[in-house]
Amino acid sequence: MSLSICLHPRCKSRRHALLAIVLMFVAGSAWSASPRIVSFTEAQRLAVERAPTLKARRSQTDAAQQDAVRADALPDPKLTFGLANVPITGRNALDLRADDMTMKQVGVMQDFPARAKREARRAMAERKIEQTQALTQAERLGVRQATAQAWIALWAAQHEVDALHMQREQSALAIHIAKARLSGGTGTAVDAMAVQAAALDLDNRIDAAGSALEAARSSLARWLDIAPADLSITGAPPDLTTLPVNEATLLASVDRQGPLLPWRSRESLAQASVDAAIAEKRPDWSVSAAYGQRSRTPDGMPRSDMVMVEFSVGLPLFARNRQDRDIAARRSELDAVNAEHEDARRAQVELVQRALADWNGMKRQVARKETELLPLAHDRSQTALAAYRGGGSLQPWLDARRDELELHVEHARHLAELGRAWATLAYLLPEKEAQP
Repeated sequence: MSLSICLHPRCKSRRHALLAIVLMFVAGSAWSASPRIVSFTEAQRLAVERAPTLKARRSQTDAAQQDAVRADALPDPKLTFGLANVPITGRNALDLRADDMTMKQVGVMQDFPARAKREARRAMAERKIEQTQALTQAERLGVRQATAQAWIALWAAQHEVDALHMQREQSALAIHIAKARLSGGTGTAVDAMAVQAAALDLDNRIDAAGSALEAARSSLARWLDIAPADLSITGAPPDLTTLPVNEATLLASVDRQGPLLPWRSRESLAQASVDAAIAEKRPDWSVSAAYGQRSRTPDGMPRSDMVMVEFSVGLPLFARNRQDRDIAARRSELDAVNAEHEDARRAQVELVQRALADWNGMKRQVARKETELLPLAHDRSQTALAAYRGGGSLQPWLDARRDELELHVEHARHLAELGRAWATLAYLLPEKEAQP
């Protein structure tokens, strides 16, 4: 096997071009593999842009608008053609020339529904547009709320992982002290193993927190349509201790909040159905015109052609067992919608009150942990470790250490719960009324 190297300038230029292509490919691969760093505000924007449910709602709105254009249009005219007055008995049976009235007919017929019916159909189409628009607005609020909760959950999980990683330094120092005391004859092997077990427990907590972090990342990625491995967040959420609107406004604006937005249009649609049922008692009418061409007589003489114009009117004579029952059914449906609306309203009032209670409670707990409990737990473990280093017992440090780790885990969980309650309240009203 031999290896030859080309020193010709043309060969060098080819090698340079090939090297440039390879570098561009590597750079492109590295760029595509870089994570998408998303802030809280950016996550909101991406979620609204990419939510399949919002795309579905927009399509439903377009469909409702298309239906509204033709809702009150007249039915298509009908073309009529055939034979009239053909004898079928006697010696002239099926003879098209025997009878003077036999003719070939072609005509057109147009139905004219009652104006009240057409207006009722138009009103129902408009109510359906309003309903799809209200559902779109409610869905948008739901997407923003869910995205905010998922982003805050990921942020809280990251906070827990970072807080636990910061405990490694103290754990490593405790292991060093235990080994030094054991070597110096002032410590015991039991203490050294206990310190090692505490370090392993910290590793287990970090692994559990990491798993929760990846689960939270997957939840956020679901709303942003980004692969979890390519997703990272930056920054902090809005101030979770302050709502976009005050508590009194939230309690007074229940009917304008997202979950209740579609109900008013549902009631309007049910009322439009009642009006359409009432309009069915109005009679329809139609008009038709036909041209009749008669054949020649048996002896070849021409016959006069004929024109026919006909009007017809519907006769709703049995309204008691037909239209009236339809009206009664639609009114019962309207009553059902009204009752369900009231139940949904009561449920929404409960939701707001419970969310406010959770938010206020979590806000106080988080503030107490950040300003008092966490610093106190840190000082306690540091003091206990210093005492152990000076020859004291190990157990106070183990207890203080365990309590501090539990407090960090609980604090991260409370941050997520505070964010969940905050997002529940912050995204109840449309953006024009409240913007976090």
